[in-house]
Amino acid sequence: MLVARLARKRPSPLARGDARNWAAGVIYAIGQINFLFDPAEQLHLTTDQLAHHLGVVKTTMANKAGLINKTLDLGMDEPDLTRAELLDEHPMTWIVQVNGILIDARALPPEIQDEARRRGLIPDLQAPRAA
Repeated sequence: MLVARLARKRPSPLARGDARNWAAGVIYAIGQINFLFDPAEQLHLTTDQLAHHLGVVKTTMANKAGLINKTLDLGMDEPDLTRAELLDEHPMTWIVQVNGILIDARALPPEIQDEARRRGLIPDLQAPRAA
C-alpha cells in the first residue's frame, strides 16, 4: 500500500535509486508507525538488526524512510499502515466530526459506524489487510 502511494506521486521518487534501499525505507517507515523499534513491544527489532536482515546500510535505510515520511506526510495515525491491534488503542483513529463536533465513532450507533467505515472515515478491523 505504501509503495503504491509512492508510485502514484509525480514524479515518483521510486524511479531513481536502488530498489533494495527503497524497500528497506518502506519497511522502516511502516516499522516506525507500528512501534517496531520500541523494546517495550513484544515484537521489536533495533534499527541495526533490521538493516542487517535487509542487507542495507542503516543510514541509507533511515534516510529513505525519512524521505518517504516527508513525501507522503506520514504520521503516527496511518490506519491503512497500522497493525489492527494498535488501531483499536489509537484514539485519533476513531475521531470523526459530526455537525462540527468531534466524536469518538465507537460511541455512535452501529448503523452510523457502518456508514463511517463505508466512507473510509474509520477503519474496518474485520476487512482483510495487506500482509
